Amino acid sequence: MLFPTIAMAMIGAVDRDGSLPWLGSQGWFAFLVDLFALLVLVSVCAAFYIRKVQRPARFEGSHLGEADLILAWIAGIVTTLLLWHASRIALGLNEWPASWSPVAQALSHLFGRGQPTRSLERGFVWAHVLLIIGFLAYLPYSKHLHILVAAINVFFTRTRKRGRLEPIDFEQPEADVRFGAATAGDLTWKQLLDTMSCTECGRCQDACPAYNTGKELSPKLLIMALRDQVRAQSTTALVPNAVTDNVVWDCVTCGACVQECPVGIEHIDHIVDLRRNLVMVESRFPEEAGAMLRDVDRASNPWGKPQADRTAWADGLDVRVLQPGEAPPEVLFWVGCAPAFDERAKQGARSTAKLLKQAGVDFAILGPREACTGDPARRMGDEYTYQRLARQNVETLNQSKVTKIVTTCPHCFNTIGNEYADFGGRYEVVHHTEFLAELVRDGKLQPEAGGRKITYHDSCYLARHNDVLSAPRELAAASGQAVEMPRHGRRTFCCGAGGARMWMEERRGRPINEERVREAAETGADTLAVACPFCTVMLDDGVRNTGTKMQVIDLASLLHEAVERKNATRQS
Repeated sequence: MLFPTIAMAMIGAVDRDGSLPWLGSQGWFAFLVDLFALLVLVSVCAAFYIRKVQRPARFEGSHLGEADLILAWIAGIVTTLLLWHASRIALGLNEWPASWSPVAQALSHLFGRGQPTRSLERGFVWAHVLLIIGFLAYLPYSKHLHILVAAINVFFTRTRKRGRLEPIDFEQPEADVRFGAATAGDLTWKQLLDTMSCTECGRCQDACPAYNTGKELSPKLLIMALRDQVRAQSTTALVPNAVTDNVVWDCVTCGACVQECPVGIEHIDHIVDLRRNLVMVESRFPEEAGAMLRDVDRASNPWGKPQADRTAWADGLDVRVLQPGEAPPEVLFWVGCAPAFDERAKQGARSTAKLLKQAGVDFAILGPREACTGDPARRMGDEYTYQRLARQNVETLNQSKVTKIVTTCPHCFNTIGNEYADFGGRYEVVHHTEFLAELVRDGKLQPEAGGRKITYHDSCYLARHNDVLSAPRELAAASGQAVEMPRHGRRTFCCGAGGARMWMEERRGRPINEERVREAAETGADTLAVACPFCTVMLDDGVRNTGTKMQVIDLASLLHEAVERKNATRQS
């Protein structure tokens, strides 16, 4: 809005009587200039109040002195603009009707019509022009470069498949393969644009579960550190010279930072690329994570259990195991590693299978032919192991002629649905809460709500990365009285398992899962409903460690309980 006034001021600085043709004489434009200049001043005052009086924690680590300078500079630009217009009105030099500029007209009463005002008019217009030129010259060397590049960064931000990571092309010559980011020169053009777009607002820092539980990671400070390394044109290693190893490994890849960023910065891509270099090039990672990677590589699952045990969870349920060459079912139930091998996660899979059978759904499982999707390895930075598993699973699924997949695990859901297409695997992937909610809507499952007070925990990879929000809440409401936690939906708070953190110890700060359990307990609910086997394990640990009196249970188990309740009512 105020951009044309720059041209007017530059013309007016060299020619007192000059202005832009037509626009300079329009009263409506003069009114809008007055209005927006006033709003800018009000906004600057609000910003100073927030920074100097309220002092929100999200500004910790930002360049506050530089921000104050920029705010004062902006205030100076619009103040000199208003005073220049006011002095022109006082001298009768205004090309537009003075009544259309109420602010400038009110200020004009401060001036007379003599030579002092003529000198002030010259001073104000030149001060205005010099402040603008100085501001533009300063921008490329300041954090406020985002004024020029943020809109471009937003334009190129991912708008679909937010849970997807870009694959590494291992087929090209080894010399051309980019094994993550070792130095600033390894950052992609989008990552470079990210670093220059940061406004240091701290919204990502405010939302980050790692930062909020006392870890070293701050998404804001990470991007700022990378920006400093880029500007210094440094060829030294990003880790540990720009950020420490702890910062890289604290991330749970929950996407809260990406969700909150107003300028489209994709922090997860930066973190994963740093991990890729540490893992695949330097073999540097937490010891317990190394054990997980070895188990995935050796046994095709992070638990290190024999593949023959993959069907043990379904004992007594008469679940069909799809054999090579058999006709594909209507739905393939992709069980996932956690429900197959973790005792606490098994119940959700068993309940899902029971409900599918009760609804008459034609489904089957792959059994020992199902391998880990590779999600933990990929988020850890071991792209090579991920791609080996991905190609193996895609080959199995394509040979089985599978078209529709239901999975209880949001990580499997995200990987198969959003990332396997890069390797030729294109399927209709549905989360079990969506599939079960549809069966309830179609009347194939008929639940009866009980007396449980239920609060539902949104999984990051389900809600934030893939927008599955309503179906889980339908199941919670069908099973009992549902209440929300303060942080829910796309602004959920992580359980602490993502980014392969499930296999790493939390040795710094407070446990993320315990923080989430305390928030759940404050709702007064007796049941903490989940829709992710990782969340089941993490939050159950949190309940035990905090001594909270809550039951952590998968929504499928709650729904099965509600359906059985309805059946019992009918029989009675």
